[in-house]
Amino acid sequence: MIDLRRDGAVFVLTLDAGENRFNPAFVSAVNAALDEVEAAGSPAALVTTGVGKFYSNGLDLEWMGSAGASGARDGLARSLALLARVLTFPCYTVAAVNGHAFGAGAQLAAAHDLRVMRTGRGYFCMPEIDMGVQLHPGMVALLQARLPLQTVHEVIVTGKRYGAEDALAARIVERALAEEQLLPAAIAAAAEMASKANAAMGRLKRGLYGPALAALAEMPPELFS
Repeated sequence: MIDLRRDGAVFVLTLDAGENRFNPAFVSAVNAALDEVEAAGSPAALVTTGVGKFYSNGLDLEWMGSAGASGARDGLARSLALLARVLTFPCYTVAAVNGHAFGAGAQLAAAHDLRVMRTGRGYFCMPEIDMGVQLHPGMVALLQARLPLQTVHEVIVTGKRYGAEDALAARIVERALAEEQLLPAAIAAAAEMASKANAAMGRLKRGLYGPALAALAEMPPELFS
């Protein structure tokens, strides 16, 4: 499902669960990997990436539909908690977006400190407007915290699919790179910041993103009524 390897001080977490949809098994596996990174101390930095066509295709709606109201609520809460954990992770994080990043997968990418995206394959997209579904307020707050406000408006209201070049122009990502450059560039950027890993980084990030973290902790019952 996932692979965690080390390249010097940089941990490379490869998501390899098909579409990398958020369900209990996937979230637990990612959290276990993050536990290992966090336990390593300093120096350390984290790169996440996917395999092939997908970075992450978001919430596992099929699983949520079969889990019942209580199970779906718990699954969403755990997914939101994972986004909050990445947002405040106590080392520098880089998302190497190799393919589609939709919904919660786009949120996961946005939660990283730096985002690089592959040209020629994959889109960053929040498709809820076309699905006719509500966004959790924490997801809105996360985007507001990490992207320019006008971009957030376009992302949410239009459901636009951003390829790497469009994502770079909209300041969703910091770099747009060819496939062969993507992971090396992500690892190099992470390595430059690995010495800064410590508990203070987590505290500083929590100070930066207090409102977003509070929103991510919300669980409106009407989402599942």
